[in-house]
Amino acid sequence: MKRSLVLALLLASAACTQTASTPAAGTLAGVNQTYIDKTAQPGDDFNAYANGAWAKSAVIPDDRSSTGVSFDVFKVAEQRNRELIEGMGKANAAAGTNERRIADYYAAFTDTAGIDARGMAPLKGQLDAIAALKDKGALSAALGASMRADTDPLNASNFHTENLFGLFVTQDLNRPDVTIPYLMQGGLGLPDRDYYVSAKPEMAELRTAYRAYVEKLLTLSGVSDAAARADRIVALENKIASAHFDIVASQDAHKAASWKKGDFATKAPGIDWAAYWNAAGLPAQQDFSVWQPEAITKLSALVASEPIQAWQDWMTFHTINQVTSALPQPIRDASFDFYGKALNGTVAQQARDKQAIAAVNAALGDAVGKIYADKYFPASSKTEIQGMVKNIVAAFDNRLKALPWLAPATKEEARKKLAVLIVGVGYPETWRDYSSLEIKADDPVGNLQRARLAEYHHQIGKIGKPVDRHEWWMTPQTVNAVNLPVQNALNFPAAILESPYFDAKFDAAANYGAIGSVIGHEISHSFDNLGADFDSTGKLHNWWTAADLKHFEDSGKALAAQYDAYEAFPGLHLNGTQELGENIADVAGLTAAYEAYHTSLGGKPAPVIDGLTGDQRFFLAFAQGWRTKMRDKSLRGRIATDVHAPAMWRVQTVRNLDAWYQAFSVKPGQKLYLAPEQRVHVW
Repeated sequence: MKRSLVLALLLASAACTQTASTPAAGTLAGVNQTYIDKTAQPGDDFNAYANGAWAKSAVIPDDRSSTGVSFDVFKVAEQRNRELIEGMGKANAAAGTNERRIADYYAAFTDTAGIDARGMAPLKGQLDAIAALKDKGALSAALGASMRADTDPLNASNFHTENLFGLFVTQDLNRPDVTIPYLMQGGLGLPDRDYYVSAKPEMAELRTAYRAYVEKLLTLSGVSDAAARADRIVALENKIASAHFDIVASQDAHKAASWKKGDFATKAPGIDWAAYWNAAGLPAQQDFSVWQPEAITKLSALVASEPIQAWQDWMTFHTINQVTSALPQPIRDASFDFYGKALNGTVAQQARDKQAIAAVNAALGDAVGKIYADKYFPASSKTEIQGMVKNIVAAFDNRLKALPWLAPATKEEARKKLAVLIVGVGYPETWRDYSSLEIKADDPVGNLQRARLAEYHHQIGKIGKPVDRHEWWMTPQTVNAVNLPVQNALNFPAAILESPYFDAKFDAAANYGAIGSVIGHEISHSFDNLGADFDSTGKLHNWWTAADLKHFEDSGKALAAQYDAYEAFPGLHLNGTQELGENIADVAGLTAAYEAYHTSLGGKPAPVIDGLTGDQRFFLAFAQGWRTKMRDKSLRGRIATDVHAPAMWRVQTVRNLDAWYQAFSVKPGQKLYLAPEQRVHVW
């Protein structure tokens, strides 16, 4: 996951066991003490203390790259999805209904015998068309026709689509009432440019494995001269990667440029842009935001400079690679061997029915989501979460009011931004219309491609229309949450609002420590190193005084240095600058959640439950909300490409909160101890 224009947070979560005797509502500790390793010192490694006993015995499933809280909560959502989706197949729903679309998509995806029998026939027309391209004008049109929209808010500012460019649609950075398309860099089969340009031995090993995979996939697909084509494809992708912005540069909204349609021919020559935009369905669009302008210029030049055969080979490979899940078993196995085993260390493929559930949700997310929310998200949960949000927003506002270093004008705009924040809880108020999407029970490749095309048409259909600040970017069945800075909005899907993140039976300390810290995190994203660039309307401009901005940036540098010091493997440290926005949100969000928790006590002392004080339960619930065990390959990949610190180090956020020291008697000389003046508060 990449840090993005819409600043997402991928969450991890933890399941808590309960005794046979269930206390009354709101009185459970919400902390699983069997996970605690009491031989570890909280002040040396709070993650080892809170989760160490669990980690010693936890086993990562063969079909996963990690396990932990997120997996536990995901399994609940997955089982519910299974019941809903499989129920559609048994219901014999009428043609043209969402229920029928869901049933047919699932049936097609799980019919592996039919998939194997059809072989490569579903792609023959597309591959023949690529082979028939005669010149760069035809190539430009083909590239435009293949462009798709990014709807993953985890990945928008570093768009690694396998198409040369990707499109993200949202409001203009400078005109908050106008919806425009954003053009993003793309074109890679590996997760990030670092996989192509890094000199690290493990990256070189992965490049070798990728080259072998490209050749194998072409061979299995019946493409002639696979070895020579693989050489050309990988060589071209190396040049594409060299043109890309890196992750840190891609987080800087100020690097984006506003281009008119006519600017592309002069600022990014090499592509026949008229042909490109016509084929992309945007012949009349005049205004674009180009997120990585220098990269777009270099990628366009490659279209002109590289032989058309190299581009045909590249398009052939990626056309196949994008739909391997719906192709015969040898191709599915080859894809897993590289993307699962080599990249992430995963031992075994997921069962086909689990893959199918994920595929249905990717294609028909709102159709499943509406049914999911109706069945599994009670109004009482929505009301209670909304109350917590209100309390945490108030706590953040109180901190803003009290900050001595913030000038009155800056403080006024910050508080105004907080006052107009839109918070969506559980599910959206409006649902996607899938009536134009054709799904066939015997065409899994076509279903996948038509769903992606329908999503693209939905996204570009928003261009020029009024901005919908209530728009959701996640489905209710997603175990996740997101902040959308240009919308100044938050989404908290129903599936994450489950135990142990939130449980009505838990005492307030656990709920504020777990889901409260998540809520605080997302609120704080509006004021991190990217979110703070946007004002209360979503406009990108500097609303800070020079002194305020320097204070804020100095705090960010101190926090980045704190995370730079963490060493995951010998010689491999975390990247505090790459992760800065998420770490700011962790510190500020946890602080706001803590203060909201104490306000919720109404002046009364917190009860001691299971021998734990309220503050101890708060911090332990936070730490156990990041309980994670990860394969080494996956962890290395996260450090290289993710804008979030790995979960184990996110737990250590506590060292910046004064109250944590008191709760666990942390003393000077312990590894996590920071002198009061070294603790980073940011907000």
